[in-house]
Amino acid sequence: MHVLGSRKRNQPAPPHAVFAALIDPDRDPTRPWLILLSDEQRPAVLERADPHLVVWSSLWPKHPTARIRFDLPSDGGSGTDLRWTLYLDTPDLDDSAVGHLRYRVNTLINAKLRRSFGQ
Repeated sequence: MHVLGSRKRNQPAPPHAVFAALIDPDRDPTRPWLILLSDEQRPAVLERADPHLVVWSSLWPKHPTARIRFDLPSDGGSGTDLRWTLYLDTPDLDDSAVGHLRYRVNTLINAKLRRSFGQ
């Protein structure tokens, strides 16, 4: 698998809360955050190690081999230093397509998920 992108950013919630949100995005219907576009699909959890690792299947039917890995170490306080890494078997996408995939993961995780925790 080839790495298409990776980003680390602090989340205000502790690892166990971020882990729970990633394995069950609909767990709190008052705080929806996994809002998908028409060309996206709900991911399946392929791997998990409570509370420090989650791996999702692809968000994109056009790219079924894509995987998103979430590493969830504590930030040493009450938050999580979440790192997402996007993988794809065949990196034959143009720069624009790769940029779109990275943008979507970053938007979902570092904007929408983060906001669902109050920031």
